Amino acid sequence: MAYLLLVLTTLFWSGNFVLARAMHLDLPPITMAFSRWLLALLIILPWLLPRLWRHRQLIAANMGKLIFFGVVGVAGFNTQVYLGLQDTTATNAVLMQSMVPIMILILSALFLGERESPKQWLGVALSFTGVSFLVSQGDLSLLLALQFNQGDLWIFGAILVWAVYSIGLRWKPKGLDGFTFFGATVVVAVIVLAPLCAWEVSRVEPVSWSRDVLLTVSYMAVFPSILAYIFWNRGVAELGASVAGLFIHLMPVFGLLLSLLFLGEKLYTFHLWGVALIFAGIYLAVISDTLKKIKEKN
Repeated sequence: MAYLLLVLTTLFWSGNFVLARAMHLDLPPITMAFSRWLLALLIILPWLLPRLWRHRQLIAANMGKLIFFGVVGVAGFNTQVYLGLQDTTATNAVLMQSMVPIMILILSALFLGERESPKQWLGVALSFTGVSFLVSQGDLSLLLALQFNQGDLWIFGAILVWAVYSIGLRWKPKGLDGFTFFGATVVVAVIVLAPLCAWEVSRVEPVSWSRDVLLTVSYMAVFPSILAYIFWNRGVAELGASVAGLFIHLMPVFGLLLSLLFLGEKLYTFHLWGVALIFAGIYLAVISDTLKKIKEKN
């Protein structure tokens, strides 16, 4: 069951990218992020409020950390993803998302002094080459001319932000259970996004809250937010973080398939080169050592 839950989690996350791209003309990016998290908060609020009250002293003592995690990991990451999907394809976005483990390695080495092997740095180089193929659409001369797609830059920013958030989780407030931590960061994100959403609404055409828009927001609030979180925790609890982490690499596969099926996006040769190099890099830098450690434990 744990394996199925982790597969569903990555499927839900991939669907979030595809839906955001599909609805980018109907729902502005900041409004999309705010609506998603506001609805998610309203859904979990009956279970969250008693926990917030019970842990109020611990929350007050760690308010700075919770603000950081809420701003960076919830509000910052998702909003940048939605901003990026205004200009880039869902295919590019979800393939670039697979760079997260590599970015974590780089930031850990730069700021935490963690040493990586030459094999891991070779993996980093291969993955960056793969991303270069994606953002340049196979024409590396664009990189020399610095002609990046603005959407790809937003997605790269989201990857950087998520890596910072993931590294920062080692300083997550002790004594705060996972659900309460998640709920508290969602509260922070909603508070931060509210004025930004009001600013965006004042600058764009009024949103037409059609049936499709409402269904999109409902999906984003329930599946990639609440259910994915619950499923991911269950998978990590049963299989361990090292095994569960491998499932995130299904996102490019699901994202590519969903984009081809529902958005009519085309598959080009540079996509194949890009994903091949990214996966080769991830295998060298992350998966091979993880599988080795799992084998040694058994």
